[in-house]
Amino acid sequence: MEEILTVKAYDGFVSIRAGAIIQKNGKLLMTGSVNTPFYYSVGGRVNFGETAAEAVVREVFEETGCKMEVERLGFVHENYFEGDSAATLGKPVYEICFYFYMKVPDGFEPVCDSINANGTGEFLKWIEIDTPEKYYPEFFREELKNSCDSVKHIVTNELR
Repeated sequence: MEEILTVKAYDGFVSIRAGAIIQKNGKLLMTGSVNTPFYYSVGGRVNFGETAAEAVVREVFEETGCKMEVERLGFVHENYFEGDSAATLGKPVYEICFYFYMKVPDGFEPVCDSINANGTGEFLKWIEIDTPEKYYPEFFREELKNSCDSVKHIVTNELR
């Protein structure tokens, strides 16, 4: 059985996640759910025993039906927020996420059959980086406009 890397710690949780940056024709592929008023990056929690790069390849396949390769690591994001899944609801979460730029194959047409941590079906949507719609991580709005070859470290603390 696979164990996701979300661990209870004190009064909250620590989670390790891998996220995909999938861009095509100037748009960004994001995930949504009928129960969430925002979009979030394709990706998910790392399983014990796999690397973040292995996790993002697995998650992209699970969420899009396409086996993609990692192009490179773009961001390491330390994120403090209040949990919104059934297991973490209302509790502080410290999440470390590795965001990878993915090699998008020609003719890529994603198909989404995935279910989120709350058991709700998910869907995929191509969005403009400047869309007024809410999406996470918020730093994508500026950072993806000025892409560079180095890995950036970002810290977000919504608990302060």
